[in-house]
Amino acid sequence: MKKLIFVLLLGMFVQHAYAQNERDTIHYHKIYYLGGTGLSFPVGKSSEVFTTKLFSGSMGLDISLKDPRYFLTPTLYLLTYGYNQQIPDPKYNHMVENGRANFYMLSMAAGRRRQFKRLNTFVYLGPALGVVSEPRGELVGQVLKMDNKYSMSVAGKMGVGADYKFPGFFLGAEVGYLQHFRKIEGNSAQFLTIMFGLKSDITSLSEKVSHAIGLDNYIR
Repeated sequence: MKKLIFVLLLGMFVQHAYAQNERDTIHYHKIYYLGGTGLSFPVGKSSEVFTTKLFSGSMGLDISLKDPRYFLTPTLYLLTYGYNQQIPDPKYNHMVENGRANFYMLSMAAGRRRQFKRLNTFVYLGPALGVVSEPRGELVGQVLKMDNKYSMSVAGKMGVGADYKFPGFFLGAEVGYLQHFRKIEGNSAQFLTIMFGLKSDITSLSEKVSHAIGLDNYIR
């Protein structure tokens, strides 16, 4: 895991070291919608509780800053895992094995990209906040009733990736690392995410919405 974090941080350093003065001609004053699907793998002791399930997904925005090499990317991750309960819950009389857990995490990351004509590489880093759904089971008579335990979780998200511009859309991929700051079933929750997806320009739509609600009057 330390090697993975080192690789991600190295990617960020390389991006900074190769900073260019030329203006990014693809992302200047642009807002893009991101939609992706892929897999999320538990790392370290997290694998004692969680197993990889098909499929996880993500959706968010790529918002260019004044210098378009830098961007904000609020992204909602919908991560699904197999689940094996490790610690008895006093509210339930049975342990769960081969259950299903869901993470709904909103990442508010900032990043930097570098443009190579139609190819772009990027790195990002930021906090994440979300809800964790863990399965629970209780035997009532001869019926096993399933329930869900919900809890809040704060995490950190970092990643590297690349996308390529085709006419009308981008096709891209990213590898990310998600570290939760609370233990789940007695273990630190860490995950490696691999996502593939599309990026499309919604700048004109966002401008119409801003105009309709009068927000553009405050931005000028």
